[in-house]
Amino acid sequence: MSEEISIVQARRIALHAQGFGGARPKGRIDRRHLRKTMRRLHLLQLDSVPVVIRTQYMPLFSRLGPYRSELLDEIAYDDGEWFEAWSHEASLLPVESEPWLRWSKDQARQGRTWKHLHALAKKDPGYVGAVLDEVKARGALTAGELSDPRPRSGRGWGSRSAGAVALDWLYRVGELGVRRNRRFVKRFDLLERIVPGRILRCSTPGFEAALDELILRSARAHGIASADCLVDYFRLPPRPTRARIEALVEDRRLVRCWVEGWRQPAYRHPEAMRPRSIHAAALLSPFDPVVWNRKRIRALFGFDYRLEIYTPEAKRRHGYYVLPFLLGDRLVGRFDLKTDQEAGRLRVLSAHVEEGAAPGTVAAAAARELVQLARFVGPARVVVGRRGNLVAALRKEVAALAD
Repeated sequence: MSEEISIVQARRIALHAQGFGGARPKGRIDRRHLRKTMRRLHLLQLDSVPVVIRTQYMPLFSRLGPYRSELLDEIAYDDGEWFEAWSHEASLLPVESEPWLRWSKDQARQGRTWKHLHALAKKDPGYVGAVLDEVKARGALTAGELSDPRPRSGRGWGSRSAGAVALDWLYRVGELGVRRNRRFVKRFDLLERIVPGRILRCSTPGFEAALDELILRSARAHGIASADCLVDYFRLPPRPTRARIEALVEDRRLVRCWVEGWRQPAYRHPEAMRPRSIHAAALLSPFDPVVWNRKRIRALFGFDYRLEIYTPEAKRRHGYYVLPFLLGDRLVGRFDLKTDQEAGRLRVLSAHVEEGAAPGTVAAAAARELVQLARFVGPARVVVGRRGNLVAALRKEVAALAD
């Protein structure tokens, strides 16, 4: 028989699985803390928009508090413990994950995915081969650094240069990997110079074995999730993944259950903890695994959320770059934030409290987090604007912390 789980239990299971089940570490945050968090999350989504700070740094802050952000770059791009791959969008993952992602490169080679890149690359294989040879000879390169980048001509290669498309294709099929500098500039290099040989020499898992492993990692990161969410975490092919989910239930490696209010069954990882309470307080990046699947947070938290970057300003409800605020086991607020490095300010452009949450409690907890975030991203002060139903209470709490 399937388990029945209340929505409150489901939220707590999910938040514990995501690293919000205990207190933040005391003292200095070091590499061990970042590695432990990565082992729990399995990946960090990348995004180039640095409105507050580039998004890959935020999930670690949300779970650990302020840390030296250069640690992430050192682990990923200097020490080579993590590597960049297309997984849940562009993401950082431990290098040990590489064999489990080879199926996606095989599908790209066969033209089953990234069909536009496949078609364009097949039109001029000689040029693609020449680009690969140049990277082999010269090392990590951007498209503009190629000796023959073939700038956009408006024909054949689309809106990008032929060099950019060739590098992207070679990345999709696993010939090249990505290195970034501290300014987030992307260069392509041979994958063998990025992922250690001991990993690349590992045998390639079969397709079903790879799906099983990634489904179970997704389930472990979620704690409890719908089939759609298990598919979404690593962006797996839906139909075969759903078939493997049912096989994993039959093998008792996943537990099918019913969550209060959900129409479809959920799947719990057998090792998922069931905490009696969650005492988290965290600002969450729009690309944090807790909130990146909008259907999931609506089902778990009753929280309707969208990123309004591409919404005309006059039509935005909450702001340009809004971070949900987690307090306990609920999402209780939204904060439109912007880092102003030149003025030394973390600007709260708007602050909203959710219906049913206590404004004073939310403002006090959020103020503490905002001060910590300001310390993390660099500016010295938090400045609260005028928009939103929480600004008066928040301004008071921020001022008290500054005294």
